[in-house]
Amino acid sequence: MMKTVPVGVSARHIHLSQEHVEILFGKGAALTEMKPLSQPGQYAANETVAVIGPKGGFPKVRILGPTRGRTQLEVSRTDAFALGINPPVRESGDIAGSAGITIKGPAGEVTIQEGVIVAARHIHFHTSDAERWGIADKQRLSVRLHGERGVVLEHVIARVSPDFALDMHIDTDEANAAGAATGDTAEIIG
Repeated sequence: MMKTVPVGVSARHIHLSQEHVEILFGKGAALTEMKPLSQPGQYAANETVAVIGPKGGFPKVRILGPTRGRTQLEVSRTDAFALGINPPVRESGDIAGSAGITIKGPAGEVTIQEGVIVAARHIHFHTSDAERWGIADKQRLSVRLHGERGVVLEHVIARVSPDFALDMHIDTDEANAAGAATGDTAEIIG
């Protein structure tokens, strides 16, 4: 049985805490939805912020909603080099001891001491998909990207939850290397 999953290419983005939303956009500010994302309840917000590192910055980084308990910036290795930082490769939410960054919004600025990561490549599995394919949460997988310059990615983390929709997330560096794009399919091969 062929195990194919849709691919989503994740460009640099930021998740903000409500506290930081209010510092950056003003007291009582809330994120507004621009478009829904592949995972239920998640969305790209209309709002953007600037991020500034020791070497450079990006003026318009998209915020993904809803707000989270802690602020987290996800970048590619190429982005990290441009910013002048060295963030670890981690699963989303695992920010302890990671790189810091300055974030600037229209109403204020905040510097976080940790919270910047290169997101580990992963596949969101709905529980029923994982059960059907015999895949366990946190399992490491090998996945073939069928892009123009197809590659096999190792150490792809399975994330299993009844709240997820089947979708593989890779960053722009990985997608560019394979010639892959959002909407392509990938095949789990091991």
